[in-house]
Amino acid sequence: MENLSQDNIKQVVPKKIKLDFKNSKYATGRRKTSIAKVWVKKGTGSIYVNGVNMPEYFKRPVHQLLVVRPLEISNVKSDYDIKCSVKGGGMSGQAGAIILGISKALVMFEDTLKKVLKKDKLTTRDSRVVERKKYGHKKARKSFQFSKR
Repeated sequence: MENLSQDNIKQVVPKKIKLDFKNSKYATGRRKTSIAKVWVKKGTGSIYVNGVNMPEYFKRPVHQLLVVRPLEISNVKSDYDIKCSVKGGGMSGQAGAIILGISKALVMFEDTLKKVLKKDKLTTRDSRVVERKKYGHKKARKSFQFSKR
């Protein structure tokens, strides 16, 4: 096995970007067990998630399309810069949390966008979570095999 030096490790890890978000709007989004803190300000249309560009953080194109969806629906894709801090859950849950946070923050900037975003159900929290496992069952609803005789 090959030993990695410190120089090689630094090249692999993407460098975090520090951003100035003083005149911005803040909103929180939640989905499953993910929580996203979102800051939106007027800018050029760049999106950063946990200090990294969004395409670098979300590798799957499906998640990238989901995150950009509120901006495309409201036709303000290149008008705002977005900085997100997200933790918990998996990639789909994190993308869903970011969507809700972006939608809430956009509504704070422009009240006219609320009607457009609400029509596509982007301003309401998706409350679905994993159902707990019950005792006497294999999973949440699946039971052990029953034998009458």
